[in-house]
Amino acid sequence: MASSIVNSIGSTDYPGLPSSFCEPFWYAAYTSANHEKRVAEQLAQRSIEHFLALYQSARRWKDRRVQLHLPLFHGYVFVRLALRDRLQVLQVPGVAKLVGFNGIPTPLPQEEIETLKKGLVCGVRVEPHPFLSVGRRVRMKSGPFEGRQGILLRSKGNLRLVLSIDLIMRSVVIDVDAADVEGIH
Repeated sequence: MASSIVNSIGSTDYPGLPSSFCEPFWYAAYTSANHEKRVAEQLAQRSIEHFLALYQSARRWKDRRVQLHLPLFHGYVFVRLALRDRLQVLQVPGVAKLVGFNGIPTPLPQEEIETLKKGLVCGVRVEPHPFLSVGRRVRMKSGPFEGRQGILLRSKGNLRLVLSIDLIMRSVVIDVDAADVEGIH
């Protein structure tokens, strides 16, 4: 009896579990305050696929100016894993939980994370922005954020697009050209 338990736990296929439990998806890991970079380092050491979105911010101190790399989504690191492996992430010091509903982690849309990664690699200037749910909705027609929907803002004569991740209620803003967006009806 004991050997059959060891064999079934040690095997790679898990009969009776839903396929979504075994397939990797992107999840938001909620971290302790200001621990995002440490959590990302720990995830890298454990060979867990992760994504920590950073932006560059110039800060002025008494004696100098400093360029800092700060988390774009304060308090969150994105991890890609199958839910059956979630304990590997939850055991990382600084990780509080995987974001979800009723104690069940909720996967993020794959395209949201992939377009965000692509935009950061392409060097698009991205900054954090307060979460918005009301405004003129538009869709990006071109560029690294092509296909993503967001809310259009005017700021000092420039157009800015607010892109949101609804699950964590966080937003980022990018500068756009009027030709790069189209209205959604």
